[in-house]
Amino acid sequence: MKTNQQIDIIILSNAPGEVTTWVRPVVRALRAKLGVDRSHVRISAILSPCPNASRREVQILESYLEIDRVQGAEHFTNFLVWGKTAQNWDWRSRGVVIFLGGDQFFPVIIGKRLGYQTVVYAEWTARWHSSIDRFAVMNAAVTDRVKPQYRDRFTVVGDLMVESQNNSIATATVTENDPILIGLLPGSKAAKLAMGLPLMLAIAEYIQAAHPQVKFVIPVAPTLDLATLTSYADPTRNPILALVNGATATLAQSGNTPYLQTATGLKVELHTEFPAYELLSKCTLCLTTIGANTAELGALGVPMIVLTATQQMDAMRAWDGGLGILVNLPFIGTPIAKIVNGILYRKYSTQKLSWPNIWAQTEIVPELFGRLDAKTVAEFTEGYLQHPEKLVAMRSDLRRVRGAAGAADKLAAIVADLILAK
Repeated sequence: MKTNQQIDIIILSNAPGEVTTWVRPVVRALRAKLGVDRSHVRISAILSPCPNASRREVQILESYLEIDRVQGAEHFTNFLVWGKTAQNWDWRSRGVVIFLGGDQFFPVIIGKRLGYQTVVYAEWTARWHSSIDRFAVMNAAVTDRVKPQYRDRFTVVGDLMVESQNNSIATATVTENDPILIGLLPGSKAAKLAMGLPLMLAIAEYIQAAHPQVKFVIPVAPTLDLATLTSYADPTRNPILALVNGATATLAQSGNTPYLQTATGLKVELHTEFPAYELLSKCTLCLTTIGANTAELGALGVPMIVLTATQQMDAMRAWDGGLGILVNLPFIGTPIAKIVNGILYRKYSTQKLSWPNIWAQTEIVPELFGRLDAKTVAEFTEGYLQHPEKLVAMRSDLRRVRGAAGAADKLAAIVADLILAK
């Protein structure tokens, strides 16, 4: 459908995960569905504040050619309250607000003020049923919790996390003759990197000592620069490094390839291409933290071991809403964080944390939770390297549980229906 109307589409998002894995496939699908003529369809992206933000979300959004205008999170409150953007954008008489991260109340306010229709993408929970025009939901379980009078507003579209991989999913294959390549995914947020990077480097040192032929890579998150990443392997800049008995490293470069080098001589190549699906598809196995990266690896069918280190109970402070404010307050924030994370430790130690296991409702990828020791984790990992049939089985299970493609196209079709119906 190519429309001749003058339409404004507003994308609301917030965190780096949503910006990279939800927004990108959706804006591509919108352009494919509605056309590329900006005089008819204009796409604006507006960020709301997020405790996990990296301050590079605007740069990432501006790299998407489908988007015409981007506003950073620092200007969001003024826009929400007064309806004015920092650059005093004009708005067309007709439009659609699409929620792809943040608070689901935001599209209600913005849609009412501008007179635009609203679409909310909901993974697990949908709110404000009477005030939102259409909901695109990940699965039928979301719809089942909705009152009958609102269910006609709900459409199951699937998982945008899967959609973000596009055609790379089909090519994610590794043969027995391929070299052993292990990907390290320590995360993109400070709370995860502080423990995750030095711990994973130490694990890699143990593995390489036993298997010198193994190579290691880190697909660097687009929200990180190499200097910042390296700082988490520097004991003078990362005091948490000692808590996990992590490895230290320095940044070096060979030709065009940067890498981290540890004291034992381990070299871990750093790859900055985004998205890194081609690189990840070549990995025999990945060591990863919890989060959106487990969904991406699962969609690609890449075997993984999921690590959640809990050596410092007050390190995790990236919570949303009022809880996030409390744990980051001066003086009282640290004890509150310890209490909160202690409660969550007891809760999550018995729950599935990675997306593939949540999808499958059983453990198809191993999750190691607690005070992790690099040598113990390395020995656990070697058990998979020495028994490749386990990796084959894990890869098969991942492909079985990943969702069907097409979520972004279905969401774009909902938007098109709204435009045509009014």
